[in-house]
Amino acid sequence: MVYNHPKLHVAVDCVIFGYEEGELKLLLWPRDIEPESGKWSLMGGFVRESESVENAAMRVLQRTTGLKDIYMEQVAAFSEVGRDPGARVISIAFAALIRVDKYDKELVHQSGALWWPVNKLPELIFDHGEIIAGGFRTLQSRASNELIGKELLPDKFTLMQLRLLYEAIFQRPFDPGNFRKKVLSLGVLERLNIKNTTESKKGAYYYKFNGQDEVAYNDRVFKIH
Repeated sequence: MVYNHPKLHVAVDCVIFGYEEGELKLLLWPRDIEPESGKWSLMGGFVRESESVENAAMRVLQRTTGLKDIYMEQVAAFSEVGRDPGARVISIAFAALIRVDKYDKELVHQSGALWWPVNKLPELIFDHGEIIAGGFRTLQSRASNELIGKELLPDKFTLMQLRLLYEAIFQRPFDPGNFRKKVLSLGVLERLNIKNTTESKKGAYYYKFNGQDEVAYNDRVFKIH
């Protein structure tokens, strides 16, 4: 059977988050084709006939960062008729989290991509600002429902470093004492017998995620607002 319908293009766009030096960042690249050549863009590409949108997103992520095992979550479909002046394109967006100490820096350098702080983004093509806002909401929703950090922080970290990550994600301060009490009550962190001596005279213990893949969170970890 041949379907007599207008031809549409399906693409994926990846909102790639990383965390570095106390800042939540996005990986963007300068678009190398018209229209809007030279302007900053999310990493993306068209879905091939032989792959799902999830596989297409993983292909884009691996091609961009050199990493295979990346956490990603579907954000939404973006389908406004005039969103891409070059053609009728529907884009499925994915939010991805990567460790900035693990990706292939040479691959990223070759593509011309750069890390941009989420609150200091350049001018973006098309509706990519809207897509990023959706990816940010997806990240905040996940961080409010479970304790995240495993995909963004080093293998060992202090509670202050974890709190600063949460402050970057939610763009607001957290009370240190209340944050400490809450995250330790979840039973997902293991304290190490090693201290970071740069944060205070006494030093702060390092922690790591204890490896429990399935954790039952009975309530929200933190409220979004």
